[in-house]
Amino acid sequence: MLKSLLFDRWRWAVLLPALLLALPVIIIFASWLEPQTEIWRHLRQTVLADYVVNSLLLAGGTGLGALLIGTGSAWLISQYQFFGRRYLQWLLLLPLAMPAYIIAYTYTGMLDFAGPVQSQLRSWFGWSFGDYWFPEIRSLGGAILMLALVLYPYVYMLARNAFAEQSASLLEASRTLGLTPRQHFWKVALPLARPAILTGMALAMMEAFADYGTVQYFGVPTFTTGIFRTWFGMGSAQAAAQLAALLTSFVLFLLLLEKWSRRKVRYYHQGQKHSAPALRRVGPLRQLTLLALCLLPVVLGFILPAWRLLSWALANWQRTLNANFWQLVWNSFSLAAMAALLSVLLALLFAYAKRLRRDPLVRLPVQLAALGYAVPGTVIAIGVMIPLAWFDRHVDLLAEQWFGIRTGLLLSGTLAALLLAYSVRFLAVSLHGIEAGLARIKPNMDNAARSMGYSPLQVLRKVHVPLLKGSVFTALLLVFVDVLKELPATLILRPFNFNTLAVRAHELASDERLADAALPALAIVLVGLLPVILLARSTERRMQGTE
Repeated sequence: MLKSLLFDRWRWAVLLPALLLALPVIIIFASWLEPQTEIWRHLRQTVLADYVVNSLLLAGGTGLGALLIGTGSAWLISQYQFFGRRYLQWLLLLPLAMPAYIIAYTYTGMLDFAGPVQSQLRSWFGWSFGDYWFPEIRSLGGAILMLALVLYPYVYMLARNAFAEQSASLLEASRTLGLTPRQHFWKVALPLARPAILTGMALAMMEAFADYGTVQYFGVPTFTTGIFRTWFGMGSAQAAAQLAALLTSFVLFLLLLEKWSRRKVRYYHQGQKHSAPALRRVGPLRQLTLLALCLLPVVLGFILPAWRLLSWALANWQRTLNANFWQLVWNSFSLAAMAALLSVLLALLFAYAKRLRRDPLVRLPVQLAALGYAVPGTVIAIGVMIPLAWFDRHVDLLAEQWFGIRTGLLLSGTLAALLLAYSVRFLAVSLHGIEAGLARIKPNMDNAARSMGYSPLQVLRKVHVPLLKGSVFTALLLVFVDVLKELPATLILRPFNFNTLAVRAHELASDERLADAALPALAIVLVGLLPVILLARSTERRMQGTE
């Protein structure tokens, strides 16, 4: 038994890369073995309370906003027949293509003192500075609003599926008990959909915890901005890692809380098939009301900022559409393509190994490696940088002692560091899709191929991969777009003088050159539409199957 474990190539093929991917998170928590007492005393006396309170308020406010917008729009779409519903059911997904930091730039350009909204108000009413009050977009409330507008689709997707899967017999039973449609929603439909809604809300809150671009641009002190300040301002990577460990603890606690909240929730549909409730028809005035309610988050979360980006880009394209822009496109696309390919190859290895070896020695390392998606990009970047810097220092020292040469930085500040961070961060995205695809392939096909003399690797290459083309393509696309939008990890780990579209948009916006930032930001948004369209099509097919 021990010999088979020691010489099992598939177990080692999973264990070694899984431990490498888990290393950044392990390093982050291990940083507490060497407490930075003086720095922590300074942080406690100055900004630590702000980091904790603002991060919790940001995540809680974003989760609540996503809950209200996502659940409300999902209920209206799944229950009522009104003009435009067919298009709105997928238009409501569009804000997923708009990164939060980009929507923050556009709304700042529209709503600040020199923007078109306040300028027009002053023109209409003859106001001047100090004559009127206008809400400050660069605030904690503004950051919550920006994040809620782009993250509510997480709740919308899951809630809509949950509402659609509820049988018409439930509504009929509610009516026989004398419940009104509103009472049916609060007492029957919402409790049944609660697990899905809480999952979507937890995803939105995790994204809020991980956000850096929005809070940094709005000047809101949170854990993510504090990590940057502690590392680059105070010069202490160890203290920054300890702050990152604290932030990761909040995220992991949120995951555990979400699972605990539905520990006793068990709802089952009777039978294999059920009829979906017929859509309720309403009058013309109410149809307009429902249309406006569902259209509002789409307009605010995508159409309005995309239109503003497009207008800026068209006004400045002769200056911004130059060789530097195409270099940014090449850097971003080539980096995203390499990261997507690496993540999908690792996901294929892990998923197939789990299919071959159904034991904890394979399953647990894979689950540990896939935890990276729940960890903010800032945290992963620090967890990658610390061991790579240690490795570079020791190799340089040994090379100087033994050969009298200096090797310099071999891994730190290279594309290899970025690819490692992206693999840690987005492995779960590709792994989920490929595992789902493998689950649809019957084990009989493996047995038939093995009986023909194929090795497990040949079975994967000649049988499974051709059948998994759709899942592999989807995984590649999702990781590609996620890498393209990733900001904090790229900011920390990118090679010297190496920019991407996300980094350049952030730099230009930080310099208040919002119009110049429009073109790279718009390129990110347009590419981000691809997985949204793919998701909308797959959701529509699934809903048609349900209904």
